[in-house]
Amino acid sequence: MTRLWTIIGVADVAASLRWYQSLLGLPATPPAHDDFGQICDTDGTVLLCLHAWGAHGHPTLTSAEAATPGNGLLLFFRVDDFDTCLSRARGLGAPLAEGPHVNTNTGTMEFSLRDPDGYWVSISAVSA
Repeated sequence: MTRLWTIIGVADVAASLRWYQSLLGLPATPPAHDDFGQICDTDGTVLLCLHAWGAHGHPTLTSAEAATPGNGLLLFFRVDDFDTCLSRARGLGAPLAEGPHVNTNTGTMEFSLRDPDGYWVSISAVSA
């Protein structure tokens, strides 16, 4: 099997890791390094990688000032605990950018919010 590892630039890897783990109801784990962490499903599948801006000289991750975080990127998670995830999202303190609604394209419930670095995050129910 081939898998895609989506990597986003973040200001604080540990804080972003905690935010995503809280949102998705995943066990709290520390980042692998100060400048890199992975959001992993309970089966070990990597869902998202977090990379500190400026670390390692990657051309597309030089700094938040050189790129608009989230421009052209939608982090779209499908979850089987939609209502619980919505409750966790509200507990994170960030306002919902889009409240719960039925996405007419997928026919499923979803909501959206911005992560601590400004990335657009949409959460969609696995089934209607």
